[in-house]
Amino acid sequence: MDGLKIEEVANRTGLTKRAIRYYEDFGLISAPARTQGGIRLYSEADIEKINKILLMKEVLGFSLTELHQHVEFQAFIEQHRSEYMKFDREERRVKLLEIQKQLHLQQSMLDTKMKRMEQFKEELNGSEKRVLDALKRLELEN
Repeated sequence: MDGLKIEEVANRTGLTKRAIRYYEDFGLISAPARTQGGIRLYSEADIEKINKILLMKEVLGFSLTELHQHVEFQAFIEQHRSEYMKFDREERRVKLLEIQKQLHLQQSMLDTKMKRMEQFKEELNGSEKRVLDALKRLELEN
């Protein structure tokens, strides 16, 4: 059976083995294949998914709950993409409206995070300005 052991995944993602298991328990990643002895075997797709989750967590500041919601939403879209043509016209419309609603929720969450980041940046800029003003006053005292 091909696959990467959890130690290899930890090395390639920067996560601890414990964190990888937690991501699995929390539902961020699917349970990997296992050997007959119960050893987890991860695929390249699993590593890509973990790295994407880490990017969302780091860059976008997603909490684990928000990450879980996003992962579930992506799975929902994938499921409906593959089943889309099986639905009649009205079912398609309902599914598309449901997806649109979820997209708006995701966008709203990002908008809120971006506003918070901008506020934090403004605070840092204000602190920097006060430091620069204090440095100028010190120079004038000399």
